[in-house]
Amino acid sequence: MALVDLQLSNSLLFCLVPFLFILFIKFRKTTTNTLLSSKIPKSYPIIGSYLSIIANQEQLIQWISDIILNTPKLTFTLIRPLNFHTILTANPSNVKHMLKTNFHVYQKGQTSNSALADLLRNGIFNVNGDTWKYQRQVASHEFNTRSLRKFVETVVDTELSERLIPILANAAAEKKVLDFQDILQRFAFDNICKIAFGYDPGYLLPTLPEAEFAVAFEDSVRLSSQRFILPSPLIWKIKRALNIGSEKKLRIAVQQVREFAKKIVREKQKELNEKSSLDSADLLSRFLSTGHSDEDFVTDIVISFILAGRDTTSAALTWFFYLISKNPKVESEILKEIGETSESLVLYDEVKNMMYTHASLCESMRFYPPVPMDSKEAVKDDVLPDGTFVKKGTRVTYHPYAMGRSKEIWGGNWAEFKPERWLNKDEVTGNWMFVGKDVYSYPVFQAGPRICLGKEMAFLQMKRVVAGVLQRFKVVPVAKQGVEPVFIAYLTAKMKGGFPVTIEERI
Repeated sequence: MALVDLQLSNSLLFCLVPFLFILFIKFRKTTTNTLLSSKIPKSYPIIGSYLSIIANQEQLIQWISDIILNTPKLTFTLIRPLNFHTILTANPSNVKHMLKTNFHVYQKGQTSNSALADLLRNGIFNVNGDTWKYQRQVASHEFNTRSLRKFVETVVDTELSERLIPILANAAAEKKVLDFQDILQRFAFDNICKIAFGYDPGYLLPTLPEAEFAVAFEDSVRLSSQRFILPSPLIWKIKRALNIGSEKKLRIAVQQVREFAKKIVREKQKELNEKSSLDSADLLSRFLSTGHSDEDFVTDIVISFILAGRDTTSAALTWFFYLISKNPKVESEILKEIGETSESLVLYDEVKNMMYTHASLCESMRFYPPVPMDSKEAVKDDVLPDGTFVKKGTRVTYHPYAMGRSKEIWGGNWAEFKPERWLNKDEVTGNWMFVGKDVYSYPVFQAGPRICLGKEMAFLQMKRVVAGVLQRFKVVPVAKQGVEPVFIAYLTAKMKGGFPVTIEERI
């Protein structure tokens, strides 16, 4: 049966080649007018709007955002090959409907499940129903323990003082250019590996080594995410069946990740069997100590948390430092807030009260959310609050990147980098007070039952890094004047080509 399916798929693709070629020649004549056009792209028989998708693939997030923001309801339908429809929205009412009101209707779906199954298997970010509920309950209990928060504080402070700060000091002394995005990714990877399963990959050592596990994880995420932009899942499934190209590379990378993770699980389990309890405070030790001894279960959930913590904070911080470099008044206000704390920040005790810094991070993520869009799949027919009909099996994608640029949500000054929009000033004390926004207008950390468990922990980590770095250094981008970095996304956001900077010691 599998062989028959493969032959049919190859035949279908072969038959489409002449048709695609004719359309592509026609499309190229008008491509200059369609690139980053804010109009809903033209759809053709069989291939839908795939030619427009391909033409804009380097700026896909921005292209879709422009279209959404130029529609009356902040919602439109993109037709993909073989008449697969994806509804894209930046309408807060629709987001609330998906993530809360009709949560049971909008699930991860087969498209997402299958594309990420090789890496995540049955991890919390790739499952629904009772499996998801059980993992969330287990993880939520651990995330709410004071001992885990204390452990995270210690991990982050150690990585900051013993690795990140010395690397920046050396770069300042030698006046050399650093890819700050790479540095922050290494910092975050070391942190999350220590927090998730008590393993230190040493990715931010002074030599900036190519740690095998880190490289394999990066390849796994990148290659898995590329499955989503193909015209049909049949393509990657055929390549996987034949074990060729990107699918062969993905198989090797995933195998390395899972073998490494399972090795650590077995070592921890052996230690637990010998001691009856584990001294470590990492998540894996906690899961094992509370009786969760199934190797696949703990491997899946730990890999999921590495994915969640690995690139989200580093992406947020990369764009934060970029925006701060363009807004010196904001940087001055943050430095003033840092100066009001003690000379040496003691773990997180004082960082918690840095409201202006907190607001600046929120404002940065409004423009550049670490997860710029997220999809669900309708398990039955439904109607969104704006009247859009959703057929069973349709993917519905909400778009935080577009929402952060919506005049309807943020007003006429949406394009200004303005942390004050998140703050009120206490008339008596003169201190800033943080004022949060509606989570369905700002779903950077998701919302509803799937809201990010590590949200508060992520803010504390980011504020600690911001305070530790800006207290001592000025981060100066080396890009040419007027050249804007390009925002791209795999499963999470990145700055295309890295973030080259020089580091200056503050006097």
